[in-house]
Amino acid sequence: MIGRLAGTLLRKQPPWLMIDVAGVGYELEAPMSTFYQLPASGEAVVLHTHLLVRDDAHILYGFHDEAERALFRLLLKVNGVGAKMALAILSGMNVDEFRLCIGQADSQTLTRLPGIGKKTAERLIVEMRDRLEKLDSGAAPVARTPADAPARAEDPVVDAVSALVALGYKAPEASRMVRKVAADGLDSETLIREALRAVTRK
Repeated sequence: MIGRLAGTLLRKQPPWLMIDVAGVGYELEAPMSTFYQLPASGEAVVLHTHLLVRDDAHILYGFHDEAERALFRLLLKVNGVGAKMALAILSGMNVDEFRLCIGQADSQTLTRLPGIGKKTAERLIVEMRDRLEKLDSGAAPVARTPADAPARAEDPVVDAVSALVALGYKAPEASRMVRKVAADGLDSETLIREALRAVTRK
C-alpha cells in the first residue's frame, strides 16, 4: 500500500496531477480541496495517498491531510458511494463542513453535490453519523483559497468545465456553473472553487 508521496509536482489539471518521486512519475486523482493547497508546478509537495485496486486498474488518490484521506476511506464504506462520488463530496465541502452536514442531518446541501440524490443523502447521514466519530474532531479545516499557479496557455473556463464534468456534473450543468462565476483573470482552480461554493451554498 502506498500511503504517502513526497516529491516534485510535475503538473496539475483537476482532478488529475502527477508527482515525480525519485524519477518515477506518479499519477493521482485528488479532490478540489487538495488542489487548493497545491504549490506551483515544479515545487516540492507531500500528499497522503490511498491506493484503490480494481480488476481493471490500480488508481492512486492524493489528499492534502490525513483527515481528508480518512473521510474518503469512510465514504467508500457507505453502500452506493464509490471513489468518484467521494471525490465529489470532498471537492464540494471540506471535512468540517461535511461533519456539520451530517450532524445537522442536512440532506438538502448534500443533494446539491453531483450524483447524490435524496436517498443517497439520507443513507450518508445515517451511516456516517457514527463513523465520523473516528475522525479527529480537532483537525484543522481545509482552507478554501487556491495556491498561486503559473499562467497556462489553455482556457481556464474550459479547464474548469472539464474538471466539474470529471467530478460528476453533466456538461451543460458544469458549463452553466462556470459561466455564472467566470471573470477575467481567474484561473481554473478559482473558477472551480467559486462554482462549487455557489452550488453548495444556495
